[in-house]
Amino acid sequence: MAVTSSNLPSQPDWSPASWTLRPAEQQPTYRDAAALERVVAELSRLPPTVVSWEVDDLKRQIADAQQGRRFLLQGGDCAETFADCESGQIARKLKILLQMSLVLLHGLKKPVIRVGRFAGQYAKPRSADTETRDGLTLPSYRGDLVNRPGFTAAEREPDPELLLRGYERAALTLNFIRALVDGGFADLHHPEYWDLGFVHHSPLRDQYRQLVASISDSLDFYEAMSGNRVHEASRAPFYASHEALHLLYEQAQTRFLPRRSRWYNLSTHLPWIGMRTAKLDGAHVEYCRGISNPVGVKVGPSMGADWVQGLCEVLNPEREPGRLVLIHRMGAGHIESKLPPLIDAVRATGVPVLWVCDPMHGNTESTRSGLKTRRFDNIVSELESAFRIHAQLGSYLGGVHFELTGEDVTECTGGARGLADGDLARDYRSQVDPRLNYEQALELAMRIAALARAT
Repeated sequence: MAVTSSNLPSQPDWSPASWTLRPAEQQPTYRDAAALERVVAELSRLPPTVVSWEVDDLKRQIADAQQGRRFLLQGGDCAETFADCESGQIARKLKILLQMSLVLLHGLKKPVIRVGRFAGQYAKPRSADTETRDGLTLPSYRGDLVNRPGFTAAEREPDPELLLRGYERAALTLNFIRALVDGGFADLHHPEYWDLGFVHHSPLRDQYRQLVASISDSLDFYEAMSGNRVHEASRAPFYASHEALHLLYEQAQTRFLPRRSRWYNLSTHLPWIGMRTAKLDGAHVEYCRGISNPVGVKVGPSMGADWVQGLCEVLNPEREPGRLVLIHRMGAGHIESKLPPLIDAVRATGVPVLWVCDPMHGNTESTRSGLKTRRFDNIVSELESAFRIHAQLGSYLGGVHFELTGEDVTECTGGARGLADGDLARDYRSQVDPRLNYEQALELAMRIAALARAT
């Protein structure tokens, strides 16, 4: 694909549907084309779930993070389910992200951008189009946006109506999150209200309680001396993100705003492109190059310097600050050899990027019983390497990306409690990838704060 500086969102060579002229991977096959067309048309008429000024605010904050003035925390479920759209589940996700951000704020001494993998993370890429059990072959489960996890022909049939159900649950989730934030749920003056229960039994309880007290005392002291409230401490915002995988869903919520002369994807604040769909001539890159949102790209060990340089040029030809987030997911065994050449290659382009470490996806393995898991020590090892490599090369690691939950699940081994393979069956819930539980996630935040101070 030719890389030119003319690839701007307002240029006539791009439209929300221009991706249809490119190879589109990981897209479901719908039998009823008329039903699909009707649903997409209906979806395109519905109000957006986010607004452009929220997107622009996030882009400005990411630009600050590129300069080392902020740190991005992105986390949430590997794949949301429609059943998760209930108040308790949503509140617990916010609580663990708030707890982690508090630890990072205290340790890094800089504002934290809170980005959830929620309100739209309903579609998942799969390694195969079909799944076979006991001689029966059916379409793979691609997330609740596409089909259902039960192993019957009816449940695995891609259903266009699920696009509308996904939109509705995304809107409900964001509406509840905004109401919580506006109501003071995320007030840093009262972090004791975010308790998820872990402090009663966790080995980390004393360290966390001391940190909470320190943050509260510091805020009280500053505000008493200055006579002013710290605005960001009173109303900590959250931004939504999801993988821009199902392109008809993304296209339907893409709007042109005449006052800005730009196209926006208004289904989320921060869409990202997965490693499986990041081909330069592919449909997902073509779609994302035309929207004004900040865009993330997952970068893995199979991606060479030319490929990543091409992504930088196509997705950010104007070198716009805050536009591009590169989320490297190498695995603990590959990061030392694979990441440094990519950092050097991106620097050579002159394209500003925010480097973010995803230490989850490259460290997935299966136990003898067949359960997928991730080992806490490998996750920490990749994080340690990432901070050190960026520091040695004069780069800045400005964020982290985790699959996590506010629940007490047992899907990843290790951590303060030393979960072993035999413990996974106690409460393994994920339909797709294993997630950190709330205690492991908080422990990681403490490790990150220590790593960042050390570098």
